[in-house]
Amino acid sequence: MNKIKIEKLRTYKGHDGPVYALEQSPEGYKFFSGSGDRIVAEWDLEKDEPAKALVNVGGIVYALRYIKEKNELLIGTSAGAIHVVDLNTRKETRNIAFHKSPIFNLQYSFSQGKIFAATGEGNISVWSLDDFTLLYNINLCKEKLRSIALNRDHSLLAVACGDGTIRIFDVVSMREFHRIEGHHLSVNAVCFHPEDNYLLSGGKDAHLKIWSTENFSLIKSIPAHNYALYAFSFSGDNKMFASASRDKTLKIWDADTFEILQRIDKEKHGGHLNSVNNVLWMENGLLVSTGDDRAVCVWKILK
Repeated sequence: MNKIKIEKLRTYKGHDGPVYALEQSPEGYKFFSGSGDRIVAEWDLEKDEPAKALVNVGGIVYALRYIKEKNELLIGTSAGAIHVVDLNTRKETRNIAFHKSPIFNLQYSFSQGKIFAATGEGNISVWSLDDFTLLYNINLCKEKLRSIALNRDHSLLAVACGDGTIRIFDVVSMREFHRIEGHHLSVNAVCFHPEDNYLLSGGKDAHLKIWSTENFSLIKSIPAHNYALYAFSFSGDNKMFASASRDKTLKIWDADTFEILQRIDKEKHGGHLNSVNNVLWMENGLLVSTGDDRAVCVWKILK
């Protein structure tokens, strides 16, 4: 513990509701946030000033995904819509109104030509990246799907399910070929190590679990937080990862030993007042966190 130092660079405030989504902008010093105020905002780390509103999508923003090959931003909302914004023109070009429940997570594979959406009705939907036609709509459980993750070569898709399981799909066929009995209660977050060394999962049970990507056997289970774990993000060098939790903290972990390197909270570091909903390790090496307190915090990690 406390093997690294944390420097808080900024606290941005501008959203009028809890902030749920974070995503890297095409410009390395900028990022997007999505909030309960229905706004997707763009922040500039080189300027200590309010964000620029990109779009109001008319629903709580739970998911953001930047498609770098097309310079488009996907936005998933509480209304079940997937909005597509062209970042060249900064205009919305499409509104996919198919689902009737929230879109909690979005991923895409350019090599496979697919967009993946995790929904509140327990379905994983798959869309064509070219023309946004629906390819699959697969029901996995009666509970919510909170998170999905692709491995390095986009051959595997992991899905965090509200029934406590993690489903592993072949991306080409969308066939489920493995099911992990992952957590007590809901699985809220899944994330592959960028080099496919393992799969992380976090649940409502506050546990962090590490799974082999060879046979999906359990490598380690850690009581990581006091309350539900919501998100993960790896550092650019893959040596660390961050976790976000309802317990108002984010934690920095050694990606090889799974040792806690630092616990970031309000008392010691000026962290969040309420639930930390998401974390984003940016391309420039800075870490961004956000949550129910509407604040967007930017951290510098000092080794």
